[in-house]
Amino acid sequence: MGRARLFLALLCASAVLAASSLHQRPPLPEEEEEEQLELGESPAGSLWPLPRSLRILPRQLHLAPSRFQVVHGPGSTAGPSCALLQDAFLRYYNYIFGYSEWQNEHQRPLPAEAELVQLQVIISSKDAECDSYPSIASSEAYQLLVTEPVAVLKAEKVWGALRGLETFSQMVYENEYGTFLLNESEITDYPRFAHRGILLDTSRHFLPVKSILRNLDAMAFNKFNVLHWHIVDDHSFPYQSTTFPELSDKGSYSFNHVYTPTDVRMVIDYARLRGIRVIPEFDSPGHTQSWGKGQKDLLTPCYNGEHQSGSYGPVNPIVNTTYHFMTDLFKEVSSVFPDAYIHLGGDEVDFTCWKSNPDVREFMKQQRFGTDFAKLESYYIQKLLGIVSSINKGYIVWQEVFDKGVKIKPDTIVEVWIRNLYTEELQNVTRAGFTTILAAPWYLDYISYGQDWKRYYSVEPLKFSGSEKQKKLVIGGEACLWGEFVDATNLTPRLWPRASAVGERLWSSENVTNIKDAYNRLARHRCRMVRRGIAAEPLFVGYCDHEIRNL
Repeated sequence: MGRARLFLALLCASAVLAASSLHQRPPLPEEEEEEQLELGESPAGSLWPLPRSLRILPRQLHLAPSRFQVVHGPGSTAGPSCALLQDAFLRYYNYIFGYSEWQNEHQRPLPAEAELVQLQVIISSKDAECDSYPSIASSEAYQLLVTEPVAVLKAEKVWGALRGLETFSQMVYENEYGTFLLNESEITDYPRFAHRGILLDTSRHFLPVKSILRNLDAMAFNKFNVLHWHIVDDHSFPYQSTTFPELSDKGSYSFNHVYTPTDVRMVIDYARLRGIRVIPEFDSPGHTQSWGKGQKDLLTPCYNGEHQSGSYGPVNPIVNTTYHFMTDLFKEVSSVFPDAYIHLGGDEVDFTCWKSNPDVREFMKQQRFGTDFAKLESYYIQKLLGIVSSINKGYIVWQEVFDKGVKIKPDTIVEVWIRNLYTEELQNVTRAGFTTILAAPWYLDYISYGQDWKRYYSVEPLKFSGSEKQKKLVIGGEACLWGEFVDATNLTPRLWPRASAVGERLWSSENVTNIKDAYNRLARHRCRMVRRGIAAEPLFVGYCDHEIRNL
């Protein structure tokens, strides 16, 4: 050991000894002074999210990896030609057995319990949707019956089978003797909300494709079904457009920080195989500084008195070239992304630059908008909605579009994100008849000391004043992880298992609220995610039974 290293080692040792004479940790902040949960047992084992109806019997069955099979059951409309299920069968077999030294199985004594030799998967609908893309209306319901010697998983569509395979895989555990076991069980399950999303921001920090794929895996482990891809913003434009290549050539951080058409297709295909939709967000007219680098005259020139200041504001809403550009861009986007919806943003539009521009002010006068620049924003948004409608896509907007009185079409989905008084916002948006997604209480980029997952878990999405008709308009929610302080180094541990709490809230019954039971299951689910290669941070002190691998 060199002198520098020896000195550093002694310095570290001294620091440890000094710290040991002080408090072991800082006192909890006032808001975290609460009863700390202790790990115990849950009647549901480690199932996450909790199924709708669950009956676990005491009888145990064992699985021998060399004999156990996942197969298409008799009468299933999806057979060996269903590539989506074939891929899932292999994937879940590896999840169940792939983290054990089961190859030495012949050296172990076989247990006396009965053996489960097969899981038969039966799809009942005439159209199993093996080659389809999932939609907001896709059925994810399934039934699972585990008895000796064959377990049966029934679903109407392949999407329900995917959710059932995840549940089955969570039921299998390995005891201290290396034997794989699960209990006889009966499960009937389906999601409470149809839209269960995760927002990833790839503009503020570029996220490598492998990081996105890894988190798609984690989404499937938690039964999320929407990746809200906030792909571009002020800071960079990493989406590589074939129609307007200069958008990424000049607007990305570098030529290495772009998503090529092949990259985008890989993300979409990988997500589809896991029953996850990919909804891209191209936010405008604000949040568009990176757009202007590669598209001349798209942004509004700002003025300082009578002269241009050299800076630019939001998208220029008064010139026809803007709408020609948007038409061509969204035609491409609609052909690249197969989902029925595009997120159009519409939030946080700063009117300062528009107010400074004499041409904009003259346009306002001609349109009889007076000095109400919200009307100019409305003018732009309505034109954009018309463009997207013409290419047969639906659209999602942030709540400001509704708040500012923009005349939006009845089929617009409004996403509620502002944390203050979000229950009142839900009440107002649904009273106006608009379908709604809730994100406000689930901004995971806000971090704090302690177990903040409990706060996310305790949210009730329908706890607002309104009729049953209004509450049916809330189709789900999203956990959002914005990227100001997040890149590939800390994305996954910051997201999981905090987002898992949101996942159960959006999937399970509204009466699943026992925080102690949730802690018992989530702590074990977190360890399972870690074993599967997801660098999920710990909930609290403790350890995982199995060695941490693949991180």
